[in-house]
Amino acid sequence: MDLQDQLKNLFPDHEPEETPVEENTEDNLWLQDDPLICKYEKRKGKPITIIEGYTGADDDFKKLAKEIKTTLGVGGSFKNEKIIVQGDYRPQIMEILQDKGFKVKRVGG
Repeated sequence: MDLQDQLKNLFPDHEPEETPVEENTEDNLWLQDDPLICKYEKRKGKPITIIEGYTGADDDFKKLAKEIKTTLGVGGSFKNEKIIVQGDYRPQIMEILQDKGFKVKRVGG
C-alpha cells in the first residue's frame, strides 16, 4: 500500500486537484551587449579562470557561477563581481556562456 492509497483510505471524499506545472527551464539572466571577459591566471602556481564584466544583478551572476561550477564539476567562488573557477576551463566556460546567449571575449594565454 503506497502513500496515495493510504490517503484515499483516510480521506475518501477528497479529489486531488491537478496543479499546472510551470516549466522554468529558461534562466532569466539579464543579457548584456558588452562581452564577458574570460581570462586565465596563475595564483600561487595553480591555474584559475576568471569571468568578469557582468553589469547585471549580483544574484544573477551568482546563479551563473553556481551553474558553471556544477556543470564542470569544479570548485570556485564569486568575489568582487568576478567568478573564479579552479583550473583552466576557458573553452568549456565560453561554450556554456555562448549557449546562454552571452558574448564572450577570451583574454590572456
